[in-house]
Amino acid sequence: MRSMLLARNGALASLCYTICKEWAHPMDTKNYINIDASKRNSHVYRYMKLHRLYQLFAERENVLVLPSMWEDPFENFILKAKTRDRDGTVHEFGFRDRLYGQCWTTESRSDAMWRIYSQKADHGRFDGVRVRTTVKRLAESLTARMTFGDVKHAFIGRVEYLPDTKLFESASKIFAKGLTPRTVASTLLVKRNAFRHEKEVRLVYRKLFGDPAQEGKLRYKVDPHDLVDQIILDPRVNPAEIKAMKNEIAARTGFKGEVKWSLLYKAPKSFIFQVSI
Repeated sequence: MRSMLLARNGALASLCYTICKEWAHPMDTKNYINIDASKRNSHVYRYMKLHRLYQLFAERENVLVLPSMWEDPFENFILKAKTRDRDGTVHEFGFRDRLYGQCWTTESRSDAMWRIYSQKADHGRFDGVRVRTTVKRLAESLTARMTFGDVKHAFIGRVEYLPDTKLFESASKIFAKGLTPRTVASTLLVKRNAFRHEKEVRLVYRKLFGDPAQEGKLRYKVDPHDLVDQIILDPRVNPAEIKAMKNEIAARTGFKGEVKWSLLYKAPKSFIFQVSI
């Protein structure tokens, strides 16, 4: 009986997602920041622990978080600051804790990313994976259930990396053309040069109405089979464990796309240089 209920609930969730997707208000040009129209079908990647992958497929939810949960203390520094109006009155941004984000990258091969997001688990196996989607699929996964009013506060953008001096200069001018949903989202799309190796693309949403997201995590329903088109295993995984990991992922997620092992650390084939003496 329980398995029948789970299957029925899963079917209803899938039907609801399909219907909502048909009614969705897709992002337009204004919702893409620092991303040309020609780049919307380009790939973006997210490195994560294996249990997060299983969670994505089991719960069918993607999660955006408050920037205060990210490690860099400079995150959201613009909205943490105060403003002074023409009368000299100092104000705070009351909505600064209603802005949520999720970080992806355009970097498909990165030693740094694997080492940051994938560590050896207690059982001795490297349990990190890299999932792939496109800029457009990621953006539209967020707006699939939104009304037109909500879509105005949903954005996807490429992060700009600046020297510290230019970072503050850029911040001081960010609202020069007014306090709009786009300029608010742009506050999460500037970082210091020290992080430029991340090559980030961020999904950003400002939740204006209702209660703030619980525990600083804004969850929205998504079809992971529609979102993710490839899964890559950590290059440090023991080759003898690859088949078992692929079978495990297939069994836990039902994923039908590519599941591959990263060849980042594969030694090159031996070759001979021609030297003129």
